[in-house]
Amino acid sequence: MVSSGDIKGAAGPAARHRGRPRSFDRDAALEKAVLAFWEHGYEATSVSDLTQVMGIGAPSLYAAFGDKRSLFDEAVNSYSARYGSFGDRALAEEPTARAAVDRMLREAAAEYTAPGRPRGCLVIHAATNCTTPGVEESLRERRIAGIAAIERRIREGVAAGELPADTDAAALARHTGAMIQGMSQQARDGASKGELEALAELAARIWPHS
Repeated sequence: MVSSGDIKGAAGPAARHRGRPRSFDRDAALEKAVLAFWEHGYEATSVSDLTQVMGIGAPSLYAAFGDKRSLFDEAVNSYSARYGSFGDRALAEEPTARAAVDRMLREAAAEYTAPGRPRGCLVIHAATNCTTPGVEESLRERRIAGIAAIERRIREGVAAGELPADTDAAALARHTGAMIQGMSQQARDGASKGELEALAELAARIWPHS
């Protein structure tokens, strides 16, 4: 990190024309923005709120991240990579669709109630009561894409003989999506990890057997 003394000590007009070096940790500031949007949602998180939690001024925010919407888009990408990728990993790593969805729901129970950070899922809740064009749509598209990925994995299970040929893959995927979204809301309402794990166990019982 460049100190204020280093900046003042830069000699000559050439150094001044290069502009003031960024004096904050961009990744750390972005993480604080992620947590703010996650906790309060897009609409309720103002630029003033963001500068306060990120510890930077508005000019620095705009220079580093663009406007509030651009910062939000980057925050969603960061959230998805750091906190929301457990579902994709489960779908990719587990040997069967049943095992993948079971792992996804159990990890959702843990992730949505993890201590020291907001509860639930940013992608599910951050656009609640949002009137900004495009924000709600962008998160809706992510949720729909998640359900589509589950459906593809279930169809693979049907093709492999893991599930009966008459399995309604679309309905089963949508049920899984509804469980994940409901677990997120219940986590925000105070449900414990154990209570959400019990829901995951019940959800596994509806799966058809070959």
